[in-house]
Amino acid sequence: MAEDIYEEIVQLRRQGLRAALATVVRRKGSTPREEAAKMLVYEDGRRTGSIGGGCTEAEVCREAQTAIRRGKPALLKFDLTGDDAEDGGMICGGSMEVYVEPILPDPTLVIFGAGHVGRCVAEIAKTIGFRIVVVDDRIKYASRERFPFADALYVDGWEQVFQQLPVSESSYLLIVTRGHQHDLACLRFALQTQAGYIGLMGSTRKVKLFFEALEKEGVHPEQFKRVCSPVGIDIGSETPEEIAVSIAAQLIAVRKKKPGRAEHEP
Repeated sequence: MAEDIYEEIVQLRRQGLRAALATVVRRKGSTPREEAAKMLVYEDGRRTGSIGGGCTEAEVCREAQTAIRRGKPALLKFDLTGDDAEDGGMICGGSMEVYVEPILPDPTLVIFGAGHVGRCVAEIAKTIGFRIVVVDDRIKYASRERFPFADALYVDGWEQVFQQLPVSESSYLLIVTRGHQHDLACLRFALQTQAGYIGLMGSTRKVKLFFEALEKEGVHPEQFKRVCSPVGIDIGSETPEEIAVSIAAQLIAVRKKKPGRAEHEP
C-alpha cells in the first residue's frame, strides 16, 4: 500500500495537484495502526490508505486540508484512552502521533517569449527551483540549443499552444513576447486560467490599453488585479540580465507569499 501511495504522490506532483501525507510516527500501547502507517488525503477530501479510522482519522483529514492550504506540516497527538476516545469509538488504550505533511507540486514557470529577457529569466528561475516551460512561435528561438535546461518547449501558433498547455494554481505565467498583439493574446489566455502568478512586461500605457481592450471583450476588471505589471522588483534594472534578476526576485516573493514592488517599464 505504501508503494501505491508513493506512486500516487509522483503522479499528483506531475499533474500539478496538491495533497497531504499523514504518517503514524509514534505510538504507545494499543493503537489501531502500527508506526509508519500512511494515508494520503487529496485536496477534494478523498483519501488513499488509512491510519485507523474513526474520529481520529476524521480529525487527521481535517488537519490535512489545513496543511494543504497553508503549505505547512503539522504534528498531531491523540490520546486513545478516556471518555473522548470512547465517544469516538476508539477505545484502544494507547496514544499515537501523526505527522501531516503537504504534498505540493514543483512550481512551473511558463515563459511566453523566447527572446533575450525570457532566456535570462529561464536560466535564473531554473536555479531557484522552478520547472521551466518555454513558449514561442519561432523554432529558431524556442530551441534546445538556446534552452538546454528547459523542462518543456512549445513551438507553434499561440492559439494552438494555449489548447495544449496545462496550467494550475502552481503555475507562474510570464509574458515577454516580441510584440503587443502576442502579449495581448497571451494575457487573454492567462486570465482564463487558475495560474498563481501572471507577470506582464510592458509600459503603464501599454498595460492600460490591454486592460481596456479586454474589458470591452467582457473580462471583469477585478481580474486585472492578478496581473503583475510592470513586472519585477524595483532594483533599477535595465539590461535583460538585470531585468531577469528583478523578475526572479518577484517570483520568489510570490512563492513565499511576501509582498514585492513591481518595477520594469521597457
